[in-house]
Amino acid sequence: MIPSKLDPIQRLLMTPLKHLPAWKSLEQHYKAMRAFDMRTAFRKNPQRFEALSLRCGDLLLDYSKNRITSETMTQLMQLARESGLEDTRDAMCRGERINFTEQRAVLHTALRAPVRPPLIVEGVEIEHEVATVLKRMQRFVESVHNGSWLGYTGKPIRNVVNIGIGGSDLGPAMVCVALDHYAVESIRVHFVSNLDPAHLASTLATLDPETTLFIVASKTFTTLETLANANSAKAWLLAALRAPAAVARHFVALSTNAQAVEAFGINPTNMFIFWDWVGGRDSLWSAIGLSIALQIGWGNFQALLAGAHAMDLHFKEAPLEANMPVILGMLGIWYSNFWGTDTYGIFPYDQRLRLLVPFLQQLDMESNGKNVSRANRLVNYNTGPIVWGAPGTNGQHAFFELVHQGTRLIPTDFLMAAVNHTPLADQHEWLLANCLAQTEALLKGKSRAVIEAELIAQGMSSKAAKALAPHKVFPGNRPSNTLLYQKLDPHTLGMLLALYEHKVFVQGVIWQINSFDQWGVELGKQLAPPIRAALSSVRAIGEHDGSTLGLITDIRRRRGLST
Repeated sequence: MIPSKLDPIQRLLMTPLKHLPAWKSLEQHYKAMRAFDMRTAFRKNPQRFEALSLRCGDLLLDYSKNRITSETMTQLMQLARESGLEDTRDAMCRGERINFTEQRAVLHTALRAPVRPPLIVEGVEIEHEVATVLKRMQRFVESVHNGSWLGYTGKPIRNVVNIGIGGSDLGPAMVCVALDHYAVESIRVHFVSNLDPAHLASTLATLDPETTLFIVASKTFTTLETLANANSAKAWLLAALRAPAAVARHFVALSTNAQAVEAFGINPTNMFIFWDWVGGRDSLWSAIGLSIALQIGWGNFQALLAGAHAMDLHFKEAPLEANMPVILGMLGIWYSNFWGTDTYGIFPYDQRLRLLVPFLQQLDMESNGKNVSRANRLVNYNTGPIVWGAPGTNGQHAFFELVHQGTRLIPTDFLMAAVNHTPLADQHEWLLANCLAQTEALLKGKSRAVIEAELIAQGMSSKAAKALAPHKVFPGNRPSNTLLYQKLDPHTLGMLLALYEHKVFVQGVIWQINSFDQWGVELGKQLAPPIRAALSSVRAIGEHDGSTLGLITDIRRRRGLST
């Protein structure tokens, strides 16, 4: 049952997306835009950059290199209004249960908001609860940093191992790598997520049990991968320290299951809670961010939250036409649903953001990889794109051939810092030049005639030049956005991450899907236990399809088990 307060929104979404007047208008507009050439648009309008760029705090978004006109943007914003974007955004911020399949609010914005004014949801002062947990986190982080928290043998903590998976790993790991230049000197943070024992074993190989702290991140404290790694880590610790009491000095939990946490050996006073309205992919701002705070210090963690809050305010208050997450989101709609693109490339020209793409893959594809609308209809249009990419300049030498000369149209985002924290000679200038050159090359391209003339000027015969030139043509007129910031600091990173969170939200609203559940991961989890039993006991093989049964049988043979 949808809560009554959401009935107006739900009624609005009962109109299929393709039946909205703005959608039909955009279909006609697309037909007129198929021949649109950005190069001509820039020549005709010297002010195109000023008209199609936007600043929010330290961030500059240049979206002028897109197949759009002012009319395109007007119609996209009308689609946003007809889709109820503003109402749904406001409902989310009020704490309405917009995650209707799980009957949950979606309040990650409250995790980084000041306590004033109070947000009361169903009688609970949300921001007071958040502030209470943050205060406990601060005390713990400071006790580790100042040496008052000691391991079982009296030695200070020098290494922290975060054990989690999905949102309990991708977000914190990405931030810790991105802000490694802010790391506290006395602490190093490591991340273990994969059920493959090689991940945990290689991480522990160089660590000292006496100075290692484990963070077990699992809301229910039942996640298979996380608990398997946590139990193996506990066995490693106890093999060295030989005292069950040592667990309480070397393990803390990020969870809500106090009984399971205590049964594991963790003191419940060292359990940091978060709430069911915190989705995994939006959880790094919560207690899940404890590893971040331990690495970069409490002040820098607060700056990260403040940056995200600044973007939250912009998203809530800026008109749609000047709203950075809305513009990014609606441009994605334009390409996915009218130009028929399937993928979305993200290229940070910032090595510190090398884990940003894996993080955004979960944020985007787990949120909007859905095929059923809020009205319980199978959708008949593209939803979440395939998100991919890599840091520049590595990507240039790996897959930019496809971006520039391939048959697919690939919308792209480029991210770059004007200032590098670790300048070496003129390398950062070359990095910036490469980034700008790629966006310019995507826009301008290079014609066959120009290439033929260049080859002939280099001494090639006319016949040879005509034969080679087609292989060197760059079609150009390919879209990109550029996000420019001063330097990668905690506040700026917070803004960037919140920007992408809200962009994904915008698209989910337009597509009329629930961006906040993830039922698609459940079936594999349900099928794994009987397969696990079949791998070790022939009596438990059970019923499987022919392929799975054949693979189980071969695995058993390879492991020396009877079949």
